[in-house]
Amino acid sequence: MASLPEGALMQRAAAGLAYAVIGHLRGRGLGGAYGKRIVLLVGSGDNGGDALYAGALLARRGARVEAWLLSDRAHAGGVAALKAAGGTVSSGVFSTSSTTFDVVVDGIVGIGGKPGLRPDAEAALALLPGIPVVSVDTPSGVCVDTGEVDGAHVTADLTVTFGTHKPCHLLDPAASACGTVQLVDIGLRLPRPAIESLEAADVADLVPRPAPDGHKYSRGVVGLRVGSATYPGAALLAVSGANTGLAGMVRYVGTASEWVKRHNPEVVGDGQAQAWVVGSGSADGANSALAFARASGVPLVIDADSLRALNGPLGVPAILTPHAGELAALIREDRGEIEARPLHYARLAAKRFDAVVLLKGRRTTIASPDPGTPVRVNTTGTSWLATAGSGDVLGGLIGSLLAAGLAPIDAASAGAWLHGAAASLASAGGPVTASGVAAAIPAVIRSLPAVSPLRN
Repeated sequence: MASLPEGALMQRAAAGLAYAVIGHLRGRGLGGAYGKRIVLLVGSGDNGGDALYAGALLARRGARVEAWLLSDRAHAGGVAALKAAGGTVSSGVFSTSSTTFDVVVDGIVGIGGKPGLRPDAEAALALLPGIPVVSVDTPSGVCVDTGEVDGAHVTADLTVTFGTHKPCHLLDPAASACGTVQLVDIGLRLPRPAIESLEAADVADLVPRPAPDGHKYSRGVVGLRVGSATYPGAALLAVSGANTGLAGMVRYVGTASEWVKRHNPEVVGDGQAQAWVVGSGSADGANSALAFARASGVPLVIDADSLRALNGPLGVPAILTPHAGELAALIREDRGEIEARPLHYARLAAKRFDAVVLLKGRRTTIASPDPGTPVRVNTTGTSWLATAGSGDVLGGLIGSLLAAGLAPIDAASAGAWLHGAAASLASAGGPVTASGVAAAIPAVIRSLPAVSPLRN
C-alpha cells in the first residue's frame, strides 16, 4: 500500500467489483448495467467505499444506483463519486415501496468486522427479500478469520473478494454463505497464509510418480486391516481406494480376504508395509487392528471404529479421519459445536493426538499438529458424495499416498482433493456410489496438469 498512490487499491477493487456485478447480471440473463436498479448497503469500512466507487462506475454505465448509508462515517470520497455519477444517497429511513431492485451490493461490514449484524443492517436487509446479493469481500456478519457464524449475517449469491481468498471463503459454515466466490487480483504481495486450499496444479506436484528404475517395493506398500464379518463391504471399498496404482503393492489382512482378492487379484496378504490403514468397518476387531499397526512403527491412517481406541498421541506419524460425530465422541464434545467451529476443533484434535486430523465435511478441514503448518481446506466434491462407503475409499486412498512417501499433511490433503474430484467426475451431476468414486480416481490423476518444472 505504501508503494501506491493513495486510494489506488480501492479503485482497483471497485473496478473489479463493478465488472463482477455486470457479469452477475448477464449471468442471470438481464444484460449489462444499463437501466438496472442497484442498491448499495454501505457501512463505515473500506468495503463500503469499494461499493460506493463501484456504484459510481455502474451509474456511469446507465444503472440506477441508490446507496443506503448505514453509518454516519461512510466513505466520503465514495459518496461524492456516486452523487457525481448520478446515483442517489439515502440514510436513516429506507423504503422500497415504489422500487424493485435487480441486485443488492452488500458493503455493510468488511474484514475487520465482528460476527453478527447490527439491528439497522438487519432491518435494511429485511426490506429486500429475494433480491440477489453480491457481497464485497465477505458476506457481512460472518467471522472472517475462522469461518464461524454468530448471529445474523448476509447470505450472498456472489462474493467478490480482493487480493486473496479469506478463511471464511473456504471454511464452513461461513463458506456456505458466500455463494460463488470471485477473486479480483489487485496486486497485493502476500505472506504465507494460515489457511490454504490445494488446486489441481498443487495436487499434480504431490502425486507420486514412478521413477524410471522404480519397482513395486520402492513405490510403497500399503497394508489394510479393515472390515469385519459384519461389514465386509468396508474392506472391499477401502482396498479399492488403495488399489488405484498410486502405491506399488496393496496388502490386506482381515476376515474379508477371499472376497477382497476375488475382486482385486493384485492384492496380497500379510507382510511388511510402509503405511497401514485401520478401522473402517472393523467393528470388534478395531482395537487389535490399531494395536498391531501401531506396533509396526510405520505411518497410520486411522478411521471409524479404531478412532474410539485413541486416548492420546500414538508415537508414530498418523492421520485421523473422523467426521463430526466421530470427533465429538473422541474428544467428548457436542457434534453441533464441532460443525459450527471445524477449524477450531480440527486444530485442537491435531494438537491433542499429535497427528494430522482430517475432519470430514462439505469443506473437509485438514490440520497438522505443527502450528506453523497452514490448515488445508478441501473444496472439491459434490453433495452426492454423502453416500455409504465413501469414507472407506478415502481412507484407502490416503493410505496409498502415505505409503508412497508423502508427508501426512500432503497425503491427507491430496487424498481429499482426488477423492472429491473423482466423485464429481463419476457423478456427472447425478448420483454416485463409493465404488464409482474409487473407479474414477485413475482418470482424475490422468487429467491433472503437467508437473511443474520447479518440482524438486
